[in-house]
Amino acid sequence: MRGFYEIAADDPKRAALLGDDTTTYGELLAQVNRASNGLLARGTGQGDTVVTVLRNGLDALTMMLATYQIGAYLVPVNWHFTDEEIAYIVADSGAGIVISPKHLMVAGLTAGQPDDAPAHRRAGSMMLYTSGTTGRPKGVRRRLLDLTPEELHPILMRKSWTHFGLPPEGVHLVCSQLYHSAPYGQAMMALQFGHAIVAPERFDAAETLRLIERHRVTNAFMVPTMFHRLLAVPDRSSYDLSSLTHLYHGAAPCPPATKQAMIDWLGPVLWEYYGSTEAAVATMVSSAEWLARPGTVGRALDGMEFSVIGEDGEPVPAGQPGLVYIGGINRFEYHGDPAKTAEAMRGRDYTPGDIGYLDADGYLFLLDRRTDLIISGGVNVYPAEIEAALLEHPSVADVAVIGVPDPEWGHTVVALVQPVAGVPGGAELTAELLRHCEPRLARLKHPRVIEYRDALPRTPTGKLSRRQVREAYLSR
Repeated sequence: MRGFYEIAADDPKRAALLGDDTTTYGELLAQVNRASNGLLARGTGQGDTVVTVLRNGLDALTMMLATYQIGAYLVPVNWHFTDEEIAYIVADSGAGIVISPKHLMVAGLTAGQPDDAPAHRRAGSMMLYTSGTTGRPKGVRRRLLDLTPEELHPILMRKSWTHFGLPPEGVHLVCSQLYHSAPYGQAMMALQFGHAIVAPERFDAAETLRLIERHRVTNAFMVPTMFHRLLAVPDRSSYDLSSLTHLYHGAAPCPPATKQAMIDWLGPVLWEYYGSTEAAVATMVSSAEWLARPGTVGRALDGMEFSVIGEDGEPVPAGQPGLVYIGGINRFEYHGDPAKTAEAMRGRDYTPGDIGYLDADGYLFLLDRRTDLIISGGVNVYPAEIEAALLEHPSVADVAVIGVPDPEWGHTVVALVQPVAGVPGGAELTAELLRHCEPRLARLKHPRVIEYRDALPRTPTGKLSRRQVREAYLSR
C-alpha cells in the first residue's frame, strides 16, 4: 500500500501535474524535498505552523507535501484576502514563516537546498481556518501522531480514503481553490493514490468540460453551483466525458432536480458526501442509493454515527428534524478558543450546525443551517428548499432566500434572484416565479418579496453566504 513519497521514488516518470508543462512524480518529490529542507533550515520544526498564500498549481502542491513530511501544520490562506485578514491568521496561528508572492516565494525557499528527503520525517497536518457563522475565523487543529507519512498512510486509507473507491491510477481535476478543505483533501488523496492532477486557477464551466475531455479526467470534486453552470453550457453534449467515473460533490445542499439532471446526463458517476472541516467525511452515497432515496446525503461511514437532537436536548425519533451531531470523528480543537470548541460539542459528538433528520434505515437528510432557519408564523421554513424550487426555473441563474424580521409573522420570506443573462428582472418574472412555486411549495413557503440582483456572494467553493446577503439587505 504505497503513498505519494513511495510512488514518486518507485515510478518517478509518472505524471503528477498536467497542463501546458507536465511535472512528474519524481520532479515533484525533488521539489517537495527542497522545500522541506528549506523550511527546516529556517527553523520550522515538528508542530510549527506554516502559512501559504498561493494560487492553484505546482507551488501549492509542493507546500502541501513538504509540510506533511516534516510534521508541520499547513495553513493555506485565501489569496483574495486583504493584508489585514492575512495578518490576523498569521498572528493567530503563530506561524513562523509565510510563503507568498509578498513574503517568501517557493523558489526562494527551495534555492540551494538538497533534494534528498529530510532525515527525521513525521506526518504533519493542515490547519484550515473556518469562521462558521459568526466572529473571526479559527483554525481547526488536530493532534499530530508520532508516525511517518508512510506509517500513517494505511490508517488514513482504512478510515477514510477507501470509501472513495478510487483505483490506483487516474486523473483528478481540481475545480476549486486549494485553500478550501474539500479541494485540499481531494487533491492530497489523489496524490496518495498516484493520480495526475489538473489544477486550473479558476472554475469555468465550458473550460472544465474541455479539460475533462483533453486530459481524460477520471475524478473531480464539485459543488452544486458548478453543476448548475455545467448544465447551462449550450453544447455540453458535444464533449466526450466518458472517462469520468467519480464526480464527488458536497459542501452545500444540492437541489434534487439539479442532481437528477446531472445523473441523467453523465450516468451514475455522482458520489455525494457530507462532512466539514472539523469532522472530515462522515457519509458517502452513490448515485443508485440517492435515486432510491432522493435528497439523502447517505449513511454514516464505518466507525461514525449520527444523532439528531431536539430543542429539549434529547434525541428525536426517525423522520423528525433536529440538530445533527456526528460521532466517531477524530478529535480536534479550535486553535486558541476552547469555548468555541466546547460549544460545538455534545460529549465527544460534534455538530456542524445543520438541521436534518434520519430515516428508519439511518439515511441522513439535511434541511438547512440552524442559523439560516426562518420561523414564520411559528412554522419552520428552510431557505434551501425554496432555493431548490426556484433554481428549477430556467430563468434563474442563482438565488438566495433569507428571513427578514416582520412584526406580525416573526420573519418574512425574501428571495433575491439573479436572472439568467438576457432575462430582465421585474414584475413579469416575479409573477412567473410565484406561479412556478404553486405546485412545488406550500403557500407559507412562497417568497413574500422577490428582488433581483446582478450577482450573489458565493465563495470559490460555491457556498452561499446568506449572512452576507442578509446583512446587506437589512442595512438598506
